[in-house]
Amino acid sequence: MKNVNRCYLKFILVIILIIAMPVMSRGISCAASIDPVVFVKEAVDEIISILQDEKLAAPTRRAERKKRMVTIVEKKFDFRDMSMRALAKHWKERSPEEQDQFVLLFKKLLENTYISKIETYSGEKVVFNKTAVQGNKAIVYSELIRKNVETPVNYKLKSNDGKWMVYDVEVEGVSLVNNYRTQFASILNKDNFAGLIAKLEEKVGKGAVE
Repeated sequence: MKNVNRCYLKFILVIILIIAMPVMSRGISCAASIDPVVFVKEAVDEIISILQDEKLAAPTRRAERKKRMVTIVEKKFDFRDMSMRALAKHWKERSPEEQDQFVLLFKKLLENTYISKIETYSGEKVVFNKTAVQGNKAIVYSELIRKNVETPVNYKLKSNDGKWMVYDVEVEGVSLVNNYRTQFASILNKDNFAGLIAKLEEKVGKGAVE
């Protein structure tokens, strides 16, 4: 988990930017109220509102601002589903208590490591190209535009009881969930589940950003 390649860091940045940066849309269905891209765009507006709040920009209120942004992200991402996919076959081997513990740590790892990046970048735009819906799943195709460089980004969502949730993000064909799955599998092949939990607890405790 120490060596994170450049591509990995790149698509992590994209995940943060899709939530934090201004959005343009083209080719979106007129049935916007039922289009999953609207679900993603809602987060953009909420995050921008928070970032533009001068009162929340005060150093003494940074923790509060981060908490508000984290709350928005939690409404959009299905961390439990992401955890199940990241652990793959090892998920079913764990007790309900262990599963809950892993979900909490995995979520905290993402929050501690990447939410703070939101305030680091500016000027990026996201253009939505199309949305493909099949049954209760959808893929939102978009491009991150930064310094005239376009990076393809695919957001995978699923619908439970009519509510869309993001369960994976692909950047230039690289999956966030698959990347973590590879890291976790490598650790589990050398250590047991308790060892993986210990590593996650250490990273979450430090609040370190690699």
